[in-house]
Amino acid sequence: MKEISVFPIGKENDAFAKFFTGQSYLNMLSTEQVVIGNVTFEPGCRNNWHIHHAKSGGGQILLVTAGRGYYQEWGKEARELHPGDVVNIPEGVKHWHGAAPDSWFAHLAVEVPAEEGSNEWLEPVSDEEYSKLK
Repeated sequence: MKEISVFPIGKENDAFAKFFTGQSYLNMLSTEQVVIGNVTFEPGCRNNWHIHHAKSGGGQILLVTAGRGYYQEWGKEARELHPGDVVNIPEGVKHWHGAAPDSWFAHLAVEVPAEEGSNEWLEPVSDEEYSKLK
C-alpha cells in the first residue's frame, strides 16, 4: 500500500472497525494537548453516523490531506471534500465522513478540547444513500 499523505498511514483501525463500512487506517499524531489522528479511508470506506457530545467545548475539525471524500450532516446534502478543505463540526451535530467510491481519502481529525466529551456512534450510512453520491 502506498502512502497518500505526508503523514504515515498507520495501522488498520481495528479498534473502531465496527463503526466503519470498509477498511480505515489510523495513525495518532498527537495525544497530548490536542488529540490529532491521521485517518485514511480505502475507496468506499466511511464511518457510521455519529455525534460528538460535550458539556462545553467539543466537536471536531477535519483537515483534508489527500484524495476525495465526503462529509454530511443529518438532513443536509453531502459535501464533497478535497485536499486543503477544512470542516468544522460543532458539538452535538449528527454526521459522517469518508472516502468517495473510487478514491482513497485522508484527513487529520482534530478533537476540539471538551469538558466531559464523548462520541455517540450510530447507524451505518446505508449503501442506498451512499450510492447516490458521485
